[in-house]
Amino acid sequence: MLKKRLPVWQVEAIVPRRFQAPVTSIAIASQKGGVGKTTLAINLAHAFARSGVRTLLVDADPQGSVGLSLTRQSRDLTGFYDFLDDPRHHIDDLVVATRMDTFSLVASGRGGDYESGGGGTGARVFRVRSFLHAAATKGFDLCIVDTAAGLFGITADAVTACDAVIVPQQAEPLGIRSIPKFIDGLERLRVMNPRLRVLGVCLTMVQTDVVESTAAAAALRGLLPDELVFRTEIARDGRFITASARGLPVAALPETNAIRDGFDRLRSEIQAKLPGAHPGSPVSA
Repeated sequence: MLKKRLPVWQVEAIVPRRFQAPVTSIAIASQKGGVGKTTLAINLAHAFARSGVRTLLVDADPQGSVGLSLTRQSRDLTGFYDFLDDPRHHIDDLVVATRMDTFSLVASGRGGDYESGGGGTGARVFRVRSFLHAAATKGFDLCIVDTAAGLFGITADAVTACDAVIVPQQAEPLGIRSIPKFIDGLERLRVMNPRLRVLGVCLTMVQTDVVESTAAAAALRGLLPDELVFRTEIARDGRFITASARGLPVAALPETNAIRDGFDRLRSEIQAKLPGAHPGSPVSA
């Protein structure tokens, strides 16, 4: 049973450690696309920013999913992959401000050469770490890094460079069965970064009125240690599509208090596992 196979993850979830990096970095990584990964990254970053944490959302998906959700001009922006190709790019040229002083974005940039997942694991870990260090010099408390689906190429390098990783997983039977293999892959990345921690799996697209969805969520909770599955679940909701169409986090829409509160609860769970993270001070969205 998987709960007996993961003693290291279980212990580290119970006894969190203070990160040494000047900025806390969290990768959002999933075993496949279509699980709400980018939606989670955008709205979680917005939740941290609303709490007063100076948050930088980094689009490390070569397809530019974050940028396309928030700004239609993202393809024309110099971004993350431009920095990887040429670290002489200054961080000031990459950061895109938003209407919130505590919330900024770095687009993916010109990442076409990375879409095939080329480059062995470890090939660009140093450059990703250089990027995170550059972000720290600008006073950011937190970097949330949205990665491409899978665990190879630049995604593996980005996850390896970060302090922690969150795994969104759609509440559907097939994906639940393959989560153990994905977590095993994350564990192997710790060879290059022993500090890397799995903060937990976040159930997404949960449909409480669909038996198969609730059964899949229950199955995941039965499969993994309690500390590896966030208590907060993200429900399937059409307002996420509306928000994306308008280039906004969902909490910026009217009458989304319940969704906003859900991301605030998830943020609180994460902060409880990251005692070194900036506590923040609430700001207006």
